[in-house]
Amino acid sequence: MKLSLCMIVKNEVNNLPRCLHSVKDVVDEMIVLDTGSTDETVTIAQAFGANVQYFAWCNDFSAARNESLQYANGDWILVLDADEVLATANVPMMQQAIQRDNALVINLVRQEIGAVQSPYSLVSRLFRNHPDIYFSRPYHAIVDDSVTCLLQHEPHWQILNLPEVAILHYGYEPGAIASRNKLQKARTAMEGFLVNHPDDPYVCSKLGALYVQMGDFTQGIELLNRGLHSINPPHPPSPIPSLPSLIPHPSSLILANAPMLYELHYHLGVAYSRFQQVVQAEQHYRVAIQQPILDCLKLGAYNNLGSLLKVNGDLINAKAMYEACLAIDPAFAIGYYNLGMTLKAMGQMTKAIDHYQTAIDLNPHYAEAYQNLGVVLLKLGNVAESLQAFRQAIVLHKTANPQEAERLQRSLKEMGFQV
Repeated sequence: MKLSLCMIVKNEVNNLPRCLHSVKDVVDEMIVLDTGSTDETVTIAQAFGANVQYFAWCNDFSAARNESLQYANGDWILVLDADEVLATANVPMMQQAIQRDNALVINLVRQEIGAVQSPYSLVSRLFRNHPDIYFSRPYHAIVDDSVTCLLQHEPHWQILNLPEVAILHYGYEPGAIASRNKLQKARTAMEGFLVNHPDDPYVCSKLGALYVQMGDFTQGIELLNRGLHSINPPHPPSPIPSLPSLIPHPSSLILANAPMLYELHYHLGVAYSRFQQVVQAEQHYRVAIQQPILDCLKLGAYNNLGSLLKVNGDLINAKAMYEACLAIDPAFAIGYYNLGMTLKAMGQMTKAIDHYQTAIDLNPHYAEAYQNLGVVLLKLGNVAESLQAFRQAIVLHKTANPQEAERLQRSLKEMGFQV
C-alpha cells in the first residue's frame, strides 16, 4: 500500500522541517500545498523532495485540503499540519492497519503538547484514497461527514481507532495560538458556517466551546445545549430548562455519537462550572466520562470533575478522580499536582510532597507545583528546602505570571524570608 502525505502550509519555516523529517521515511510521496508563503517554506518543502503545489487562499480550510488530495497518487492519505509530528513508535501499527482490506479510516490519537486539561484528541487523519472521501467545513475541516455518507452506500467499510499516540501537535505551546490570532479567525469562520447550519452539533460544540473560552458563557451554553439537543432531543422535556435530556439512545447510535456527546457534555461542564452552577457541571462531567470512547480522551472530564469536587469539600471522591487520571496516563503532570493539592487538604503532607515532586519531574517549568511544594515543606519545618522551592517558583512565575511572582516574593518578605 502506497501512502501519500497531504499538507497545506503558509509561512511555516519554523515548523515544517521537524514535520517533514518525521514522515520522510514513512510516506511514499509528500504533497505540500502552499497557500501564499512569503518565507522559505516552499524551499524547505522542495529540499525534502515534496511535490509543491499552489493554492490561492479563500478562507476555507476544506477547499485547500481537498485541493491537496487531487495530487495524491497513494492508496492511503496521511494528513498533517506543519506544527505536527508523526510519532515513529506507532508507525508499524499504522502500516499494519492500512493493509486491512476493509479499512476505510484509521482514527489517530494526537497528543496536544502544552494543553493542560485535555492532552489527547482523536483525529481522522489517515484514510483510504477514495473518490468519495473529502473534507468539509471551512474551519476544523474534517472528512467525517463524507465518510458517514459513504458508509450508508458501502457499509462493508470499517473505521478503526489506533489506541497509541500517533501524532504530536505543538500548536498549544505558549504563544502559539495568540501569535496567529487563531481564536478570532476560528470564531469568524464558524459563525459564518453556523448561519446556514444552525443545528449542526459539530459546529455547536466547537463554537460553543470557543465562546466559553472567550468568556461569553451564556451564548456558549446556549449553543452547546443546542448541539446536544440536535443529537439527543429531550423526551419528555427536561424539568430543568437549561439542561438537555440525558435519556440514552440505542447502543449503535450512542457509539456513533459518543465523541461528539463527550465534547458537548465536557464543555457544558466547563461552562456551568464557571457559572458556579455546580450540580449541572458535575452532571455533565459524569455523563462525559460515561461515553464509550478511548479513556485517554476523557482526562479533561476526570480532572475537571476532581477539581469541582475538591472545591466543594468532597476530598475523597476528588482524590479518586485524580487517581483515575493517573491510571489512564501516568505522565499526566497536572493530575499529580491536583492529587498533591487534595492530599495537602487531607493533611497527608508527605504524600503531597511526593506528588508535587512527580509533577515537577514531568514538567520542570511547573511554577505552581514548586510554589505549593514550598508551602508544604514550610509547614513541615523544612525551611531551607521550602525557600529553594519558592525561589524556583518565583523564577518561573516571572516569565509567565510576573504579578504572581511579585505577590509571592512580597508575602515571603512579610513572613521574614528573603528570596
